[in-house]
Amino acid sequence: MRSIGEMARDSGLGVSALRFYGRAGVLVPAWVDPVSGYRWYGPEQLEEARLLARLRGAGMPLADIRLVLAGWSSADTDLVRKLLQAHLCRLERGLSDARSEFSAVRALLERRENSVTLLRTAAVRLAVSAPELAAALDAVRFAASADPELPMLGGVLFDIEGDALYVVATDRYRMAVARTETTGHGGSRVRVIVPVPLADAMRALLSGEERVELVVDCDRVTLATGGRKAAGQCLDHDFPDYRRLVRLPAGRRALVDVPAFQEAVKTGPVRASEVRKPDEDVSCDLSVLKVTADGEVTVCEDGDDDQNHVAVNREFLLHALAAGARDQLILEFGAPTAPLAIRRPDTEDTFSILMPVRLEN
Repeated sequence: MRSIGEMARDSGLGVSALRFYGRAGVLVPAWVDPVSGYRWYGPEQLEEARLLARLRGAGMPLADIRLVLAGWSSADTDLVRKLLQAHLCRLERGLSDARSEFSAVRALLERRENSVTLLRTAAVRLAVSAPELAAALDAVRFAASADPELPMLGGVLFDIEGDALYVVATDRYRMAVARTETTGHGGSRVRVIVPVPLADAMRALLSGEERVELVVDCDRVTLATGGRKAAGQCLDHDFPDYRRLVRLPAGRRALVDVPAFQEAVKTGPVRASEVRKPDEDVSCDLSVLKVTADGEVTVCEDGDDDQNHVAVNREFLLHALAAGARDQLILEFGAPTAPLAIRRPDTEDTFSILMPVRLEN
């Protein structure tokens, strides 16, 4: 018999992934200690675990993997071959369709690039309160991406329009937006992506109560205060149209006491969910949330599978609650597949949204 740690080491599946597959009924341990709950696997299950890792690497759905493993254990090679061939055909059709769609998107992108020319003839200068800009950066920094394959998300968007400065960050799975007032510009819209290291350097300067100067000159941005400055090149990319992404339908709102809710999330039950990345299986802990009839938000126990519950990455939820920087926050729930919005009670202009995670049945 192999322990779950030994099984993870020998099969290439992580411990959390093995727990997930056990709960999903795909690779159930041969024996579970009734006292400690520790999982043990039989010798023949190592081959099944290695097969499972390869099938998931190929993107096969869990429902089909169950059938493949059943055919594998019963030596039904015809069934296994048919399932493998059917999945391969789906992948080839999907790749063909994706190529066609990407060709169309590239054509649209080329037309857009040829028709849009950005001209900035003079530097944009504006003044902003140091505490307000510091609070805005603190409210969004947690959502910035660290994925090298998505360089356009590896920065903080400064979106200047009129007397407002919107600060935005996203990594696709979460987004945060904060607004602060400015003076000195009052003109047309200007957008620049400030690299995360430069945004962090700017934040380090914002320790006083004075107003600071922000200058955008072509592809360079500078923050100056008290004889000190942080300056650098902007990212030469297009940031997603966040205004379109945050137009959420009205949902159920619940006011939560943040310290108590954070403790409930930290200590409450979680479920494992796989996050697919090339060449690796990553499992994240999910908190499944529901709103009771009296408007209280609770963390669901395992087995409470009402279709109206919303599952979100627990770590992301805790980051968003901390970034909200209030003792009370509003959680806004839409449909189970709609983003969860986390808002401050005193303003609609500073908020974050978390993408829900679909639970495997």
